[in-house]
Amino acid sequence: MEQFVFFGGKGGVGKTTVSCAYAHRCARDGLRTLVVSTDPAHSVSDVFDQQFGDEPEPVAGVDGLDALEIDPEDEMQRHLDEIRESLSEQVSAAMVSEINRQLEMSHGTPGAYESALFDAFVDVMRSESEPYDRVVFDTAPTGSTLRLLGLPEFLGDWIDRLLYKRKQSIDLFEKAAVGDMEPRRLLEGDPVIERLQERKEFFEYAGETMRSDAAFFLVFNPDQLSVNETARAIEGFTERDLRVRGLVANKLTPSPDDDETGKGARYLREKVATERDRLAQVREEFDPPLVAEIESRTTEVRGDVLADVAGSLDVEP
Repeated sequence: MEQFVFFGGKGGVGKTTVSCAYAHRCARDGLRTLVVSTDPAHSVSDVFDQQFGDEPEPVAGVDGLDALEIDPEDEMQRHLDEIRESLSEQVSAAMVSEINRQLEMSHGTPGAYESALFDAFVDVMRSESEPYDRVVFDTAPTGSTLRLLGLPEFLGDWIDRLLYKRKQSIDLFEKAAVGDMEPRRLLEGDPVIERLQERKEFFEYAGETMRSDAAFFLVFNPDQLSVNETARAIEGFTERDLRVRGLVANKLTPSPDDDETGKGARYLREKVATERDRLAQVREEFDPPLVAEIESRTTEVRGDVLADVAGSLDVEP
């Protein structure tokens, strides 16, 4: 199994439960494991009944398991502050106020949230993963995840164009210098080019790592809307040259006992039959295998129940 394991899926299907269960299993099997949440709901803290921040902290009662939660709002603000500081060192004082205004406007623009969050979990992969045998990501809902995973290729090409324009601009500026005037901008050591090159290498690392050292699993519920969403997600991953390793069916309805004949039992049998049809559809139409069928519990999935859920996962640590 690759070092990085992602569990994605439609909102509300139980990604956090499954990712925490798998991380719990890895730790119990002797792997030093980190579970990371990029979901703003902070559900990992709820599962382990323990508050986590943006630095790895040991999970109480589970040896070898750490957790951290990335706060999207905090991450976006940190992201914008870094950009503000970097640009303020490279422009005139008159431009600083305009930069601040533009950055405040960008806070709510499409893509700002995804970009900041993407930086955060790639930073975890680069900077926090070394002590761990396995890093498990409880990702945001599928649509956001796919946008994040599409950033390396898109922004890599975009940065290439910016680098070309920047170098072209400096070349023209130097050619325009006359007499004893020295051009103020030199290609070598140019801070903008250095920054763009750093970003390019960052995205190249992200793309290569996710293709060569990451495993992706999708969690779904046995209803048609969730199955349809999963089909679209598989297509989206395939378009980005990312292979979905397996599918996890969660929140399956338990079957009533054979001797139960009341209205509730009849409802449950009909519901179970419908869910089995959805699972048959998944097996027949989808390429990734079904690696788990997890029934709904009457109690919250914590402690021993989490270990029980982990046992339902046919995913080797």
